[in-house]
Amino acid sequence: MADILEKVDKFVLQLFTEKLPNTFIYHNYNHTQRVVKSTKELIENSEINVKEERALLLAAWLHDTGYTVKSEGHEEESVKIAKDFLTEENVDKEIIEMVVKYISTTRMLAIPETLPEKIIKDADSSHLSKEYFDETSEFLRQELKIQKIRNFSTNEWVEENIKLFTEKHRYYTPYAIEKWKPKKDENLLSILESQKKLSKKYDKEKAKAKYKAKYKNDNPERSIQTLYRTTLRNHIKLSDIADTKANILLSVNAIIISLALANIIPKLDAASNRHLMMPTLVLVCFSVASIILSIMSTRPNVTSGEFTKEQVRNRDVNILFFGNFHKMPFDQYKWAIDEILKDKDYVYEALTKDLYLLGIVLNRKYNLLRWTYTIFMTGIIISVISFVIAFWSV
Repeated sequence: MADILEKVDKFVLQLFTEKLPNTFIYHNYNHTQRVVKSTKELIENSEINVKEERALLLAAWLHDTGYTVKSEGHEEESVKIAKDFLTEENVDKEIIEMVVKYISTTRMLAIPETLPEKIIKDADSSHLSKEYFDETSEFLRQELKIQKIRNFSTNEWVEENIKLFTEKHRYYTPYAIEKWKPKKDENLLSILESQKKLSKKYDKEKAKAKYKAKYKNDNPERSIQTLYRTTLRNHIKLSDIADTKANILLSVNAIIISLALANIIPKLDAASNRHLMMPTLVLVCFSVASIILSIMSTRPNVTSGEFTKEQVRNRDVNILFFGNFHKMPFDQYKWAIDEILKDKDYVYEALTKDLYLLGIVLNRKYNLLRWTYTIFMTGIIISVISFVIAFWSV
């Protein structure tokens, strides 16, 4: 008996290695080994004869070999493979017939009648009562997905397992009922707990989505706040850009004037350099004009820093700008802020007024910058032309 079992083990391993696609991550050699092990455990705790024992172990090894041919109806292919192999190994015909019967019993809807049939049926589903059930269950789910049989979601797979445990599966042998069923029940409780958690998570996400939809559709406050926040940020960025441009022009023109004062103007006293006086004067004048306009574009304009309660009540003052409150006592400023916060429309009006006044400041800055760039560019062009004419006329 040991000899034929060693041969069938090697045969199945070689068959799976050569012909079973690697997409079968559940129905493979590892699963077959688990079924053989469970079959041995049931045999040791059951009263069967030697022939039945041999046939059961052979059937356990060969019951899934049909997957090397096809998935649906693999039991029939497993029977064919088993018959060919056992006949070639000169196994007794009676045992071959028993093996065929036992393999057929592993079909999902098959109901076992004899004790050996119950043993192979229980062994094939022994993973339902093992600690590694979650792992093997996930392997099966992924195999079904890879094989494009069905792509179960997590919720669907949990529900499918609950149906399997409660409606489609049962253990038949006394040993499995006594020893395996308690662990199977534990695994079922774990699945039910998972379903409960998934249900809570789903309800939470559903409520969250519903709240978001309602918040988005019925309450425009967030959109309004985003509008003001984004516009204010853009204003501040544009103001920073304007200041940076002004500083660049200020620095460039300061360098030009410094070079002119240090290298050109001291040499204009010489008679041979008198022709450079006018071009130098043009360059310096335009540079000075550019510096003045750059300074004007960045020069802060601070107002009186005071307001009256009447102005606040009449909404005539923008107290969000520091220039309108920096001289006021804190309690007066706090009163003014509280006055604004009493009315939501007043809040939005104050923000709108602040953005509008910032826009006016930006407009002034960019107009001055435009003139600065124009004057600087014009000065450079005229200066170059003047220097060319001066050198040409010498």
